[in-house]
Parts: sequence; structure tokens; C-alpha cells
Amino acid sequence: MDTNHTESVVDSLSIFEEEVLKGLLATNKSLPSKYFYDAKGDELFQQIMHLEEYYLTNKELEIFTSHKQGILETISNGEPFRIIELGAGDGLKTKILLKHFMDCSVDFTYTPVDISGNVLEILERSLFEELPELNIESYQGDYFDALSEISSRPEKDIVFFLGSNIGNFSHEEAVSFLSNLRGHLKSSDMLFMGVDLKKDPSAILSAYNDSKGVTREFNLNLLDRINSELDADFNRENFMHYPYYNPQTGECRSYLISTIEQDVHVAGELVHFRAWEAIFMEISKKYDEVQLKELAEQTGFQIVRSFQDEKNWFSDVVWVNP
Repeated sequence: MDTNHTESVVDSLSIFEEEVLKGLLATNKSLPSKYFYDAKGDELFQQIMHLEEYYLTNKELEIFTSHKQGILETISNGEPFRIIELGAGDGLKTKILLKHFMDCSVDFTYTPVDISGNVLEILERSLFEELPELNIESYQGDYFDALSEISSRPEKDIVFFLGSNIGNFSHEEAVSFLSNLRGHLKSSDMLFMGVDLKKDPSAILSAYNDSKGVTREFNLNLLDRINSELDADFNRENFMHYPYYNPQTGECRSYLISTIEQDVHVAGELVHFRAWEAIFMEISKKYDEVQLKELAEQTGFQIVRSFQDEKNWFSDVVWVNP
């Protein structure tokens, strides 16, 4: 077995253990949402994306289908460029743009970046079958590690951050993330970002509390992963999935709540839960146009253009690093 690979696996496991324990032993318990995505988590999220209640995927698909030429004209000046997609997933939506760009004989390279090697392997296989002439260079790992390595190259970079992934940050975290991201970009590089907009609160809440219980399973799967990888003994039957939406802040927050008083062993540590104590799992923040303008200003980007679906439920914004 390759020694460097073994050390890498051990390092990843130790970071996972460290971050999980830090969250569970805190006064207000939490788990990092980035760890949702093991092989089972990837599969469950693909199911979520196709749920009727989870409108985000369909709305962004609508935008890409209706505005693909406008998007191309906005991000391309005729020179070669690179698309760097952070958190590429299965590429369902991006393929619409990739195919259109290839049909238009555009000179570009596609670089999907994802923390999950499993997801990248599946994406590469499907792209090879569907778009065999596509110039693709995958990168597994941290977003900023990828940007540090890639953005030093001469061609123009267009960073794709789709699916309302920016909503997984609080406002302060979003400002920090986007400022850091801009610091990795060259002048005239662009950000193409999907943003979920504020709308009827009941529609938003339904997207995170679907009738089939897939989102519930997605959250509970992280407990299963901790059991498997960190020698823990979570009993998922003792936890309930609880999302709620605050229309003032635009934040939809998801929790797992302990329904009984219990002790759980995790990586040799004892974690005590009071009855009805919550583990914060994920935030999904929604924006309006005023807040998006403020976010661009706070992070040093200039707004170029935005594209919306017919209902104005979702927006893909194009910002440039001046």
C-alpha cells in the first residue's frame, strides 16, 4: 500500500475526529455539514435534488436552460477560460452549460473540485460518456487549496459556486469565504454563484422537511458515519430531525434533537445529551437583491449581471474581481 496515501487517510480521519468531538463537546452542540457527504450521503443528496419539494435544483436548471447563451456572453470575451466548479456534485446542471459552450466551439477547460473522490469519479465517468471531447481536469480536496494551485495559471478563471451553496454560511461566514475566494482570483476573474432568494416561507421549509423523509435520512446518515468511522454508538432512533425557517434572517436551520437523556461514546469520549438537546446540523440562508448587493460590496466584487427563473425564486449572479 502507498505510504503517502495511508498517511493522508489517517490525517483525514484525525481531522474528522477532531472536528466532530469539538462540535459535540461544545455547550451548544453542532456537527460540520461538510461531513454529510460520504458515499451514502452523496446518494441521498442526489435523491434530495430530485424531490418535488426541493425546488432549488429545478429553478437553477430552468435558468441554465433559458439563459445559457446570455451566460456565455457574460462570462466569455472570446479568449480561452477555465471553469472551476467548487462542490461539483453530479454536474447535472453544469452539463447544460458545458454542452452549449462546446456546441459554440468555445475554448475552455472544466475543473470540478469536490471533497468527495467518489463524487468526482462518478462525474468524470458520466462526462466521458456524454461529452467525450470535453477538456476536464478534476481536483479532489479543499476549495482554497484548489484555487491556490489553479488560479496561478494565465487563463481567465470563472469560479462556479452553484446550488445556493453560499446559503450554507451565516452572513459573517459568507463574507469571510467570499473575501478569501476573491483573494485567490486574478483581476477580471469571475464568480458565477447560485443564490436562493426569499419567498413564501412554507415553500422554503418544505424543501428541508420533505414528505418522503429523505432530508431526515440525510441528516441521520451523519450519525451512522460517525458510528462507522469513529467507533461511536449513536442510536438514530433517539434523535428527531427538526428544521425551521426564520423569515427575518432568511435562515433555514436544521437540527437533530435528542428525544431522551442519553450518553453516546465517540472515539473514546463520552458525550452526554439532555432530553431535547439539539445538535445544529446545517444552515440554508436565503437572500434578497438588496442583501446580495451589500454582500458583493462587502467582499470587494463588482456585480456584472444576474439571471432569474420565471418565478424569481432563484438567482445566478455574475460578479467580477476588479
